[in-house]
Amino acid sequence: FIFSLFLFYFEILYYPESLSEAEAKKNKRLHTTTTMVAMAMASLQSSMSSLSLSSNSFLGQPLSPITLSPFLQGKPTEKKCLIVMKLKRWERKECKPNSLPVLHKLHVKVGDTVKVISGHEKGQIGEITKIFKHNSSVIVKDINLKTKHVKSNQEGEPGQINKVEAPIHSSNVMLYSKEKDVTSRVGHKVLENGKRVRYLIKTGEIIDSEENWKKLKEANKKTAEVAAT
Repeated sequence: FIFSLFLFYFEILYYPESLSEAEAKKNKRLHTTTTMVAMAMASLQSSMSSLSLSSNSFLGQPLSPITLSPFLQGKPTEKKCLIVMKLKRWERKECKPNSLPVLHKLHVKVGDTVKVISGHEKGQIGEITKIFKHNSSVIVKDINLKTKHVKSNQEGEPGQINKVEAPIHSSNVMLYSKEKDVTSRVGHKVLENGKRVRYLIKTGEIIDSEENWKKLKEANKKTAEVAAT
């Protein structure tokens, strides 16, 4: 009991002194650090003034203001939303793994006489002048004409309004026989000389004959000569 009472009086008498000593040491350390920082700043200012330099320059050259990078300024709380837009069917091309477009097989070729079986040009007959294998469309001469406005290249010349043939999907055309005046699907057969040709199933007329190709070449030559003149 006497020993515990002695400890109680010791805590009352000496504990406040120990606290005051710790605070005094802490204040002393703080005072010394502040004085050291003040002395360092004063020496730096004196050295800069002796070199005739300002605090906004280094070796006589002005310093640009320090700007924090956007990563250090604080990241936004909102997450950025990625907008994924899917192209429409007529705006994209089907591609292979090597990024080349997929070329579809068509039942018609350049120079074939076809008849439009669907669409607003239904019933019209014409000759194929161009094919597009990546989207299975064809251009038929003087069919599906669209208006195209062309600006003048030189001053003083008026603009032009031209009629251009727009492509038609190959499923909307069918091979046509001028002799029998009938449309037919296409078939394939091998001749006696080993040549594989196309023919009309209804009439048996051979489409890929040498005579037809000669006529087509002659017509192409004539059109090229007319365009050159």
